[in-house]
Amino acid sequence: MPNQTKIDRVAELKAQIEGASALLLTEYRGLTVSEITELRRSLRQLDTRLAVVKNTLMQRAATDAGVEELTALLIGPSAIAFVDGDPVAAAKQIKASAKLYPSLVLKGGFMDGRVLSADEANSLADLESREVMLSKIAGLLKGEMSRAASMLVTIQSKFLATLEAYKEKLPSEEVDQPQEQEQQEVAEAEHVVEEVQEQEVGQAPAEDAAAEEVVEEVQTTSDESEV
Repeated sequence: MPNQTKIDRVAELKAQIEGASALLLTEYRGLTVSEITELRRSLRQLDTRLAVVKNTLMQRAATDAGVEELTALLIGPSAIAFVDGDPVAAAKQIKASAKLYPSLVLKGGFMDGRVLSADEANSLADLESREVMLSKIAGLLKGEMSRAASMLVTIQSKFLATLEAYKEKLPSEEVDQPQEQEQQEVAEAEHVVEEVQEQEVGQAPAEDAAAEEVVEEVQTTSDESEV
């Protein structure tokens, strides 16, 4: 019958399995305590906890967490990397450490609801890290935003140029129209004056003739009176 310490440890491992974004299983046979400590320290910087566990306890925790497939990898001395950060970065660090410590072996993992074989776990280390991918995506977005901004500036410049040309043209038309009306009104006024002058010129002889007739009548009347 398991004691309370083992029960608590299984519960703790189960919580860590369920809370981690990925698990990376390593075999540490032949590593010294100082080497394991250095590996643990390097992984801690990547939000990854490395724990040396008994296979029986980890198998039970995996079963309780619904990851029975993981038990097939729990053979030999096992150190489990519980990844809270970027799984790719953690896999890269383990693979880099394996070059320093040849006895360190990455033998599999668990991520996105499926168990990873040794080859798949090692292939994970060959991918670009999250930071690199985000940097590339940011670069692409920056380039697209720069092109979009350039297009908007060009469109805005063309619009402003068109607007300025329209504004320069609009007052000219508004000024020319009153000038034309004024010229037309002046011409009409001059025409009226000419007509009046012509009428005055035509009426003057008639008025002179009428005045002469009146004078003649007065003279005739005067002569008759004298007779």
